[in-house]
Amino acid sequence: MKTKYIIFAIILFTSFEFSSGYNKKLNLKAGTKIAEPFVIKDKSGKWSGITIELWENIADSLNAGYSFQEYDLSGLLDAVETGNVDIAVAPLTITASREKNLDFSHPYFISGLGIATRIKESNVLMKVLDRFLSYDFLRIVFFLLLLLFLVGFITWIFERKKNAEQFGDGKTKGLGSSFWWAAVTMTTVGYGDKVPKTAGGRIIGLIWMFAGLIIISSFTAAIASALTVTQLESQIQGLSDLYNARVGTVAASSSIDYLNGKNIRHITYPSVTDAIEALSSNKIDAVVYDSPILKYKIIKLDKTGTLKVLPVTLDPLYYGFALPQNSKVREKLNRVLLNEIVSQRWKKILKNYLGEVE
Repeated sequence: MKTKYIIFAIILFTSFEFSSGYNKKLNLKAGTKIAEPFVIKDKSGKWSGITIELWENIADSLNAGYSFQEYDLSGLLDAVETGNVDIAVAPLTITASREKNLDFSHPYFISGLGIATRIKESNVLMKVLDRFLSYDFLRIVFFLLLLLFLVGFITWIFERKKNAEQFGDGKTKGLGSSFWWAAVTMTTVGYGDKVPKTAGGRIIGLIWMFAGLIIISSFTAAIASALTVTQLESQIQGLSDLYNARVGTVAASSSIDYLNGKNIRHITYPSVTDAIEALSSNKIDAVVYDSPILKYKIIKLDKTGTLKVLPVTLDPLYYGFALPQNSKVREKLNRVLLNEIVSQRWKKILKNYLGEVE
């Protein structure tokens, strides 16, 4: 009889412990780092941002309490790896190198590496002269002159004997007259001082008049292109330009792996703010970092309007929450996270900070 009571007591105690453990509130140490607009800290110390609001909703669903501890990027990664924090609530890029020492949640945001660069006001007059002296423009002029000479030469072949008054009188003068006739005919000026009289010369003239309409239109467009210059321009237009530029990025960020993989020399800065300030003060020519963060920071920091993020994506980035290896929270977190990122609440968060729904 005693044995039955003991077994019953054990079952009752186990059931109580299981029930208490199931309903027990999680208490997590959360690490974070400022990375606007994903993690924002105001003057009073209050946290907000895309990742923070997402985490707040997830923590509520997990019935988890938490407290934030602020780090820089390398400090945050170390804190997760050593178990000093249970989760990193920040826009951390999921990479193979980081996965060796950490566990990651499923990605909650897909971004990309971008290039921030400095734009400068150019001298319009000098830019026009540069365009007129450019290889492309001079090549157009050369081919036009070559075509004029070719048409004039063919016309001279037909006209030099039977129309010697206008196209004869020696090779030099005759070819000069033919060249003059080809030029004024192409431009539809048609002075009438030189007129082909042979059948061959007139056929060439008829073809040249129609061809001249097309040629002069194309040439006019080329001139207009040379005269139409952009007031603001950048020496950095894409990835290939980074090899001959002074490139900056953020220390311990995934952009370093990308730049190393492309063999692009770079300077590291403690934060994206420091990198952008170096760009603004002409210490570097470009900053390679997460595109949405660059755009957000430039809007806040660039008061002169001389910085911009190029419309190119160098490499896709996947943001996730980082946890210590073999974290018991990871599976629960992932289940809630997958439900959260398809919700209207998540779309609203993105719209509030980025002005668009991802």
